[in-house]
Amino acid sequence: MAAQFSKDVLRTQFVGKDLGEVITPAVVLDLAKIEANCTLMLEAAERLQLSWRAHIKTHKTEELTRLQVGDKSSSPVNLIVSTVTEGEKLVPLLKEYQSKGRQVNVLYSFPLYASCIDRLSAISAQLGPGALTVMIDHADQVPLLGTLANKSGGNAPLVFLKVNVGSNRAGVIPDTPACSALVDALLASEAQSQSALLGLYCHAGHSYATRRDWEAMGILSAEFASLKQVAALVKQKRTPASKPLVLSVGATPTATTIQHPDLASPTDDTDGFAGTPDLLTTVPTSQLKRLIHDLKADGFALEVHAGVYPTLDIQQLAAHARSAAYLNASLIGISVLADVASIYGARGPGGSTEALVNAGSLALGREPCEDRGDTPGQHYAAWGVVMPWRGGLEKGPVPGPEFPAVHTGWEVAKISQEHGVLRWSGEAAEEVPLRVGQRVRIWPNHSCITGAGHGFYLVVDSKNKGREDEIVDVWPRWNGW
Repeated sequence: MAAQFSKDVLRTQFVGKDLGEVITPAVVLDLAKIEANCTLMLEAAERLQLSWRAHIKTHKTEELTRLQVGDKSSSPVNLIVSTVTEGEKLVPLLKEYQSKGRQVNVLYSFPLYASCIDRLSAISAQLGPGALTVMIDHADQVPLLGTLANKSGGNAPLVFLKVNVGSNRAGVIPDTPACSALVDALLASEAQSQSALLGLYCHAGHSYATRRDWEAMGILSAEFASLKQVAALVKQKRTPASKPLVLSVGATPTATTIQHPDLASPTDDTDGFAGTPDLLTTVPTSQLKRLIHDLKADGFALEVHAGVYPTLDIQQLAAHARSAAYLNASLIGISVLADVASIYGARGPGGSTEALVNAGSLALGREPCEDRGDTPGQHYAAWGVVMPWRGGLEKGPVPGPEFPAVHTGWEVAKISQEHGVLRWSGEAAEEVPLRVGQRVRIWPNHSCITGAGHGFYLVVDSKNKGREDEIVDVWPRWNGW
């Protein structure tokens, strides 16, 4: 188990200090941006009358979890965890919500295995019936459900059948003998009161490779269509159930496309167009609207899930899940604070300047942003981007609508364990000079991996005009497994 930090001790140490006064490297969250991103997601799901399930694996904190579910809301609290530790740490918060009359459910999103049963059963026993859901993607996992139910005091776990929709990370492939056998096994388990089949779940991880505005919406439609295919098999084999089968789809690129304004209008036969004339990307809004309408009419409950959307990151900008009016660098709510330790003039390719910062792979994460350009090496393929900030960088370049094909500014060109090497990308005459001792903030490629290297977040709030760099809170992370 990873060491856990005391929030009170951390607040005493950091709150009220400026970002220029703290140790580096450190990971920083901007409360204003995170609140705004969470609100957009909650409003979009409510507008389309879709159930919402928030993944907490990016941040692993109580504070941001509250923002993801709407702390003052009365709606159900549906969450996803990627580690058992996250589930255990959530228990007090979920019991708080239960005491306020909110229905709670937490999904452990890794396919079930034997060594997690005792800890999951403790979570289930504390939260009561219907509060724990597990993931199943192989018939040999199904006997574990009875064990989990017995050790939970008779609380039969809810189950999502995981469907592989193309990312090939986990899940059963639709329309295969393995899929049919798994449905049979889960329905047999349900008939024996060892579990209850909640629904079907998929994760479109391959949507991170999209590069055109709103392109991920087509993948969201494909997710629903794939689950519909398996759902038809379940309905054929299952005796009528008292509750509708839940179809849960998502990944931040696909899930955030439900923020498209056309989706809130009545269904018609005309697709919308993205607001960026440079790309002229046709947006399949009417296709998705019809699919959502038809699935609801067929009696399915529709759910959307996502995790990294509150913080966003460079990977999300590269994916172009939304057009620039709805997704741009100003919405990124995470950065890594680092110090410039040295400058190396003319050391880089073509005589470019390089600089050393004290944030390497452990502070930033060694998570690539896939180069999908026609000519390798032209699109962005670095490990982070220096954001506009003080010290002469206030008006520095940011990733724009043509990113990652067009990218300029200071980028983390190389990393090793503790070393990050910045390199200027763009015309030499436009280089914004750095100096030894300067402090910079770096937007990471992937927030989930970046956070894993840190025990807590320093929280600032850009709504505090004139005090945007003052630390207002510290959020300890629930690291470990």
